[in-house]
Amino acid sequence: MTLVKKGSRYIDIDGTTYRWRLRGKPTYSQGNCWSSMTFAVERAEEPGMTLVVDTGRPHTANWSGVPTAPVLPTEVTRAVRKALAAGWQPGRRGSAFQLNLSQRSTK
Repeated sequence: MTLVKKGSRYIDIDGTTYRWRLRGKPTYSQGNCWSSMTFAVERAEEPGMTLVVDTGRPHTANWSGVPTAPVLPTEVTRAVRKALAAGWQPGRRGSAFQLNLSQRSTK
């Protein structure tokens, strides 16, 4: 899976350039605050395995007016470093690597 280039942003993390993208319009589930806002990251040069990050908070364009915070480059940097430490291999082909930053319990 590769990211759509339109709307993606570049970020340099520890000498590697990545592209990241947040879906502009929420999905139906995100719009109703039933699921969390997510963003995707991949290497800019030779994309391979995509990182999908669940922020654990509502999408910024949710339809209920629930207050939330935008995804900032510092959060993307932290997520990439955490995913790399957890075994994400951005140069390798394969299914998306899921990273959950949610504070919610998974019981």
